[in-house]
Amino acid sequence: MTHPAREKRPTLGAGCLVVTPTYNERHNLPIFVQAVLGVAPAAHVLVVDDASPDGTGEVAAAISERDPRVRVLHRSAKLGLGTAYLDGFREGLKDPSYQVFFEMDTDLSHDPNYIPSFLKALEDGADVVIGSRNVPGGGVEGWGLGRHALSKGGSVYSRLILGAGVRDLTSGYKAIARDVLERIDLGKVHSNGYSFQIEMTYRALQLGFRVEEVPIVFVDRRAGESKMSRRIFAEAIGMVWKLRAQAMRGKL
Repeated sequence: MTHPAREKRPTLGAGCLVVTPTYNERHNLPIFVQAVLGVAPAAHVLVVDDASPDGTGEVAAAISERDPRVRVLHRSAKLGLGTAYLDGFREGLKDPSYQVFFEMDTDLSHDPNYIPSFLKALEDGADVVIGSRNVPGGGVEGWGLGRHALSKGGSVYSRLILGAGVRDLTSGYKAIARDVLERIDLGKVHSNGYSFQIEMTYRALQLGFRVEEVPIVFVDRRAGESKMSRRIFAEAIGMVWKLRAQAMRGKL
């Protein structure tokens, strides 16, 4: 597997907040933080931990004590991916120095070496940048046939129902400009699983923001358990119709 060249500039990532939700990621988290800050030394990381029983929150707190670039938002229970990102965005928006918000998984499936290509796309005029597995140069490593079909099918289904041109609507590796989050009414975002990524991108498109895709190779987690479930996938199927209906009524 090849990676984009690693940027060495110490200012890379200035004004960026990487939001990463965690649940039972104590072994992956230190590696993730080191990798992100190794690529983007000026970035900050916000860990949103859902009271992980394996002690991930305590590990995050210890990292934060050693490194002021890392902060932790402790939540009282397992409240879901969507609300974790929303809480992380709201926390970050309190600080005007953050102009770019990254969504990244702690499980090491999102390679931090792609961060410079996301930032380049933003510099070139994009408002939302999606790490896409479905454009030339993108792909997946470590999935079986069933998981491939689920992901590809979910993206194609969502694109058809919503009339969106984005090829990887379900990607969870994103960079979002601050003004996008300020314009989206976060209180109206109700997806909390697989469909959260679809909803955020669709809302940005409906507001007229420019969404670009950069190719990434997604590597399936090597440690821990996947959070994907049939219930989460079923939520996505119903949510795209709800989003389409709301958009048609002008109530998105």
